[in-house]
Amino acid sequence: MICFTDRRDAGKRLAAKLTHYKNNPSANVLGIPRGGVVVAQEIARALDVPLDVFITRKLGAPMNAELAIGAVASDGAVLLDQQLIQQLHISPKFIEHERAKQMREMQRRLEMYRRGKPPLGLQNKIVILVDDGIATGATVFAALRALKNQNPTRVILAVPVAPRQVLPQLRAACDELELLDAPEPFVAVGYFYQDFEQVADEEVVRILSEAER
Repeated sequence: MICFTDRRDAGKRLAAKLTHYKNNPSANVLGIPRGGVVVAQEIARALDVPLDVFITRKLGAPMNAELAIGAVASDGAVLLDQQLIQQLHISPKFIEHERAKQMREMQRRLEMYRRGKPPLGLQNKIVILVDDGIATGATVFAALRALKNQNPTRVILAVPVAPRQVLPQLRAACDELELLDAPEPFVAVGYFYQDFEQVADEEVVRILSEAER
């Protein structure tokens, strides 16, 4: 089992597996906020390619916001766990309310992070999507589905750690998977980091400002 010092350490290790994209004029790195942006910064810096964010939000269950019943991407693309929704008898009205709430939060974050700057154009580009780890995979699967709608030539998913049981679905959802460890049993993403402090919005803004310069 690999244990990362922090997100920057994980990013540097992932970058070493992506050197074939170094200085590629078609490549872009997208970090999933907030923690994924810290990992993505190290990759974008090592490869010398542009960095941006790609936001997805978990749709939480009634009475338990941490339990994902699906996820929504910033373009409105929704991925739902229909089996869980049926088991919990969750109404379409609740799902639409939760989707609208998360869309508002994504819009707030995009305005804060980008500060008027347009997103990177992804059509006919190589996209490297980065997160700091995967637990259920709900937000990553929503992001991958949404990215495909933008017609990139290739989508690479780069994550430090993910549960072994989701690897077949992850590989099917992208063109290339770069992963450092898939431990079994899988406890939680933070378990594999010595330092896994929460990343503030201000840190994401600072990273994107540095990348722009």
